[in-house]
Amino acid sequence: MTETQNGAVFDAISVHNFSEKILEQMVHFHVMKLSGGFFLWVGSTPVLSNLAVSMSSKYDSMPLSTLVMGDPSNTAPSSLAQRLAKKTKKQVFVSYALPVTDSNHSLLVENRIKKELELHPEHF
Repeated sequence: MTETQNGAVFDAISVHNFSEKILEQMVHFHVMKLSGGFFLWVGSTPVLSNLAVSMSSKYDSMPLSTLVMGDPSNTAPSSLAQRLAKKTKKQVFVSYALPVTDSNHSLLVENRIKKELELHPEHF
């Protein structure tokens, strides 16, 4: 969907939500499609405790990634943003509001995001 303002064309922000129970924990996903990228929030409670951004660079095959806010010792949002930016070739903002206690849980969460990306690429 696009909008026109003073003759300029802008992509409208679209929102897509999905949820799944992963290892006995209900995980919610909120995607806002932006012009040239997307914002992804992952969590079980409505908290924005961290935010990372990642984007491709012409100088490196791996996208650049940085933590905008949150605990720098928690690398989950930056790592996820970087992998999604590499996969989608878009600028990606990620807020990951799940406790990183089990690497298997994190892997299952990421696999669920990739499944949604394959099923509904128009939302990313």
